[in-house]
Amino acid sequence: MSEIFASVGSIVTCRDRHWVILPSENPDIIRLRPLSGSEELICGIYQRLELEAIAPAQFPQPQPEAIQDHAAIQLLMDAARLSLRSGAGPFRCLGRLSVRPRPYQLVPLLMALRLDTVRLLIADDVGIGKTIEAGLIARELLDRGEVKRLAILCPPQLCDQWQRELREKFQIDAVVIRSGTASKLERAKPEGAAHIFEYYRHIIVSLDYAKSERRRASFITHCPDLVIVDEAHTCARAHAEGIAVQQRHQLVQQIAAKPDRHLVLLTATPHSGIEASFLSILGLLKPEFEQLHLDSLTEQARSQLANHFVQRRRADVKLWLGNETPFPEREALELPYRLTKEYRSLFEDVYNLARGLVKTADDSLSYAQRRGRYWSALALIRCVMSSPAAAIATLTRQASKAGSTNELASDLDEELLAAYVYDPTEQEQAVDAPPTVVLEQGQQSYGDTERRKLRAFVQEAAKLQGEKDSKLQAAIATVESLLKDGFNPILWCRYIATANYVAAALKQKLEKKGSNIRVLAITGEQSEDERESYLADLRSSPQRIMVATDCLSEGVNLQEHFSAVIHYDLPWNPNRLEQREGRVDRYGQSVAVVKSYLLYGQDNPVDGAVLDVLIRKAVRIHKTLGITVPVPMDSASVTEAVFKSLFDRATDTQQLSLFDLMNSEESNLNEVHQSWDRAVEREKLSRTRFAQKSIKPEEVQQELLESDRILGNEQDVERFVLSAGDRLNCSLIEKKQGWLLPSPPQFLKTVLGDKSRLISFTTPAPEGVEYIGRNHPLVEGLARHLLEEALSNVSNPTAARCGFTVTDAVDKRTTLLLLRLRHLLESSSHQSLLAEECLVAGFTGSPSNPIWLESETAIALLQQAQPVGDVAAAMKRLEVAELIGRIGELEDELRQIAERRSHTLSQSHRRVRALTKEGQVRVKPQLPMDILGILILQPGQPKVNR
Repeated sequence: MSEIFASVGSIVTCRDRHWVILPSENPDIIRLRPLSGSEELICGIYQRLELEAIAPAQFPQPQPEAIQDHAAIQLLMDAARLSLRSGAGPFRCLGRLSVRPRPYQLVPLLMALRLDTVRLLIADDVGIGKTIEAGLIARELLDRGEVKRLAILCPPQLCDQWQRELREKFQIDAVVIRSGTASKLERAKPEGAAHIFEYYRHIIVSLDYAKSERRRASFITHCPDLVIVDEAHTCARAHAEGIAVQQRHQLVQQIAAKPDRHLVLLTATPHSGIEASFLSILGLLKPEFEQLHLDSLTEQARSQLANHFVQRRRADVKLWLGNETPFPEREALELPYRLTKEYRSLFEDVYNLARGLVKTADDSLSYAQRRGRYWSALALIRCVMSSPAAAIATLTRQASKAGSTNELASDLDEELLAAYVYDPTEQEQAVDAPPTVVLEQGQQSYGDTERRKLRAFVQEAAKLQGEKDSKLQAAIATVESLLKDGFNPILWCRYIATANYVAAALKQKLEKKGSNIRVLAITGEQSEDERESYLADLRSSPQRIMVATDCLSEGVNLQEHFSAVIHYDLPWNPNRLEQREGRVDRYGQSVAVVKSYLLYGQDNPVDGAVLDVLIRKAVRIHKTLGITVPVPMDSASVTEAVFKSLFDRATDTQQLSLFDLMNSEESNLNEVHQSWDRAVEREKLSRTRFAQKSIKPEEVQQELLESDRILGNEQDVERFVLSAGDRLNCSLIEKKQGWLLPSPPQFLKTVLGDKSRLISFTTPAPEGVEYIGRNHPLVEGLARHLLEEALSNVSNPTAARCGFTVTDAVDKRTTLLLLRLRHLLESSSHQSLLAEECLVAGFTGSPSNPIWLESETAIALLQQAQPVGDVAAAMKRLEVAELIGRIGELEDELRQIAERRSHTLSQSHRRVRALTKEGQVRVKPQLPMDILGILILQPGQPKVNR
């Protein structure tokens, strides 16, 4: 096969059909795609075997016998544009997306394209769309050929969500590698093939799976050339944290050590309030950033950092480029209840026992043993506060245990114990198991009296389940009210036992009222696959209630199916509050107001202290700034302040502080508030310093308009689907919330099924309404069918390649040409790429002396010209046949149009890469252009009724 017609973009024949040659990584394989643009039918021909002949060919000319009306020509043009995947716009990725990005979401992409090696920290607020922003960067770099492989590092509970998002929105197929999937993936690859981290092109890996000593070296050795780290705040360098956080930092640090590896970090909370932690994250982008002094940045340092760091609040992007993003409002509500007499009695008994455990931790015990008593006391209080079920699950095992002071542990893992009692947000995954292991730290020294009390607590707790649990009854009443108002709530619980207990009570109360209501508990006792299955089960129900632990509170997107939040257990860390609420209060939420309830005991002193010290202040800060400001202290210090607040206001002088009794260092409540206030002021200043200024809105607007012109926008998709439905006898019916498609065309039923569906062409779509974007199977299937039918020159195509319209939109005979142009993009950094676009060119006069219209005028005529008369079919065919016979006279003119378009595309790429140091992309048109269709517009008078 000669190099002349083997070049990328050439048209050839093979297997009795026409194809376009695509770029190929293997020089021995020629990749072919049908003229219709269908990527599902791409095939590869192995040339060395010479089993299949490939010959040069020309794009088939339109046939005048297939002439139709103006609408059929417009349908063809829309089908061709919406079939483009390797679009010629400045953003190649947009042709493959199944989501319509908001304009502000293109800012990180532009920032990435202006860096030789992408090193970017995307720290936009919760719910703005960091996953989409990162996916755009990944898709763009893959489509440009600048990266070959992608890795996502994230917490395990987010792996499946990332896999689904990449597949459905970005057409990237990735495998999930974590403890539960690694063995299956190992077995699936050929024997003797590369390591699992290398064999699969795109991988999603649990951070803690990759960071382990056994796997870290292998991951670094086989690490892809683009790595996206989600929840990157968990990878900050450890200061007061444990070994797990340190290992995650070391992993990402080693990934970043390869200077040409692309790295994108995602987090809504990059600054925990501890400046050294924040600087350690910045240091992953560039080592010198870790040495910055944020309070005294030079203008040069600020400018340099702005090229790698983007951080925006919702208020910053809600109105951007005249485009309003419908973020929901958050209504924070407090839901008080009073303990029943019986529950109050149990709480006081447990509290007194906890106080006594700490009080008896005298000097005869080591520091580690006294700390064991302390942790045991906190675990007792927290599990009993959560629910009777949590108290039973935690205390039953301990009540029967015997021990002696000789068995006391000499050392303990405080990071592990904190995970069971506090609500740390620095961990990769929340711990929601009963704090049994914590009680074991102090139980060896329990005497018979303490053990009898534990047994009594279990018996008392068992009597409190149900009607005597006023906390549960308050939650049930609130859920019933929310369901009545059309909300689907999530109840967040601290422990598995509590979640199961609450879910069982709600099931008993509500599911019997109607089959439309579904209640499920999702906790850490289920695998990630089981949680996905449970969520799918819930989504299918018209009314749904999810009771969940914090295993789902970080990163999981739940806005499409839930619209209210109840904090059944108050978090002891205000950062956890935002993580929970951020699951539903985010872009894509269909309700205008998300309700968030704080359930607390009015006469429960611990709840009161948590509210006073932490929660109410966090809510006020969020209302004022529009963002969450983390408490700039470790979890232990904050929790100790909560308990000091509780004991300081106790009227009983015997209720001394647990920490005074332990002779431990006092944590001052005022210090927490002052430190937090300073963090708020720093955050205000930081937002001013680091507000994204390196990309101007008009730059984004210019490139977005260019991409819309080439690929089509939401209005183009809507026009195409409605028109195609009308002509294929499956017209859509307009409804209040969208369009009803009663049944898909016959040729799409194997893909879409036979059921009716309610659809929308704008996003976010209301719940129960399916968003239809340019890459949706409905649009893709319609475009492929209509284009293939038209190009096969059947006698009566739905979308026509020839048209003749009498219209008063023109005052002289005008010819419109529907063109498809392929460009070759060449640079020194990657192989030639193929880019495509569709054009409408129009002229008046004859082909030998054409007077060309402005491009915008030609497009407007195609879309807006309406027929006002008609001529005989034979005359129309004769006119079109004559024009087709003279198309050769336009060869030089069409070549000039192609070269001008290539120059314009080159300028667009040059704008995007304006700040890079690498060589510019060279753009060359692949000639001749495809003539998809011809439309003759004949001036005429309005039709007269006869």
